[in-house]
Amino acid sequence: MAFGDLLEIVGSTGRFQILHVTLLCIPVLLMASHNLLQNFVASVPRHYCNAHANLSQLQLSPEETLLITVPLDQTGKPLRCQRYVTPQWHLLTKNGTSSSAEPGDTKNDVDVDLQGCTEGWSYNMTERSSTIISDWDLVCDVRSLKQMGQTVYMGGVLVGALVFGGLSDRYGRRILLLISHMLMAVSGTCAAFSTSFPLFCLFRFGCGMALSGLGLNTFSLIVEWIPTRVRTVVGTITGYCYTVGQLLLAVIAYFIRDWRWLTLAVSLPFYGFFLFSWWFHESSRWLVLSNKSEQAIKNLQSVANFNGRREEGEKIDIKRTPNMSGSQGSYSVLDLFRTPTMRTMTVCLSAVWLSTSFAYYGLAMDLQKFGVDIYLIQVIFGAVDIPAKVVITVSMSFIGRRPSQCGALMIAGVTILINLLIPVDKQTVRTCMAVLGKGCLAASFNCCYLYSGELYPTIIRQNGMGWVSMMARVGAMVAPMVLLAGEYIPWIPGLIYGGAPILSGVAAIFLPETLGSPLPDTIQDVEDRGSGRGSKMPPKEAIILQDTQANHLKQAP
Repeated sequence: MAFGDLLEIVGSTGRFQILHVTLLCIPVLLMASHNLLQNFVASVPRHYCNAHANLSQLQLSPEETLLITVPLDQTGKPLRCQRYVTPQWHLLTKNGTSSSAEPGDTKNDVDVDLQGCTEGWSYNMTERSSTIISDWDLVCDVRSLKQMGQTVYMGGVLVGALVFGGLSDRYGRRILLLISHMLMAVSGTCAAFSTSFPLFCLFRFGCGMALSGLGLNTFSLIVEWIPTRVRTVVGTITGYCYTVGQLLLAVIAYFIRDWRWLTLAVSLPFYGFFLFSWWFHESSRWLVLSNKSEQAIKNLQSVANFNGRREEGEKIDIKRTPNMSGSQGSYSVLDLFRTPTMRTMTVCLSAVWLSTSFAYYGLAMDLQKFGVDIYLIQVIFGAVDIPAKVVITVSMSFIGRRPSQCGALMIAGVTILINLLIPVDKQTVRTCMAVLGKGCLAASFNCCYLYSGELYPTIIRQNGMGWVSMMARVGAMVAPMVLLAGEYIPWIPGLIYGGAPILSGVAAIFLPETLGSPLPDTIQDVEDRGSGRGSKMPPKEAIILQDTQANHLKQAP
């Protein structure tokens, strides 16, 4: 008897599944907060050099001090990283008012040599009361450290994908989820109290590792306890939790303007998530394939009791279910490349995940460049996911996973490339195109999470999801570095961000379709599907349970 048949007996869409999915989705709300936290804790306030020390003894207004200390750029704003070597007194009139100096004009009859900000910076903290930029002076010559901080965080996500992916296939989904919750809570708390930028990066690295463990094990525990017919809907609900999380971050950040309290606010709830995660049942699919069939039966009987099917659960006997036999041997990441179908699938999925994450974080992690209030643009970037995920859900259910994945990536790439042709002064149009591209990339993420889980077999699903998640983090790590290239050639980031999704959209064409297919349990199932020998369910997401259940119960004593 196949596992899906047993799941129907104990109740595949009962009270257990509803509560199980709901509790697993709640932490996803704050996963978005940690992913995009950089937009607020590392926002760059307007800044300029501090005045000369000897000016503090004079009774000058802040405007007068700024005028004689810092030259103006061509737009009339104070230069951020340079000041006059000596105060320019001639810019003040005898009555203490400023003269009519032209922006960018530093030519005068006294010394106009410039120097760096040797006595620190002054910050305009109107949007945020504090950020890591203002606390640790990550500006001017060390401004690249801002992007480095996000790269370190994504490096943690990458390492976490490797570590938690392999460990959860060996030790189970539930225990690794518990560890991930505690790691996120502790690392986030420590990051909030960091006394230096290196310490902050270290603890954010821990947050990144925890986020990988949360994402991988949450998805597997959801998909392995629900039937095929509701996978698309449940996957979309999970994706919407991430969308709501983006909107929630904007609200929390609006009311908590200090970066330390903001980091603490999105980290402390994970202590609570750790406590209620003890209730979760280990995946019975994983238990069976790990030669722990007795525990799998106990879990199925517990689910049957919760769903009000105690009698049906008591009739489940491992001896009368020959198809519930454990797999032989152990598996590693290398098994993703040993057989032809698995190899092709893994290479194509790697390209899809890498480019989706690369372009997504390239757009979403530098909101200040759009010249719009960062709280508003965060809400807009989050809200666009709502229609995007509706469209991709309908497309996945009726057209299929493969064309949906290809289409989302290619449209995203095209919109980003079009943005290169729009003049810089057309800020509203450029922002609209970026929002459209970000929506398509969010839809692509929604699709590839579900699609990858359906493509990889149960016995190595976590290794597979860990691998593609690692590739996604490689893209996310590289994305901030590409932004630095824009300081030298402004159009380079857009060209790379737009070209990558188009190329990966082509690669997705070579993936097999999974619409309506049962989850594969072994590598052989995947190879059979690739060669056309695998079983294929009708391409619809509704089945009749009564007769199937009656036949199964007849086999029991």
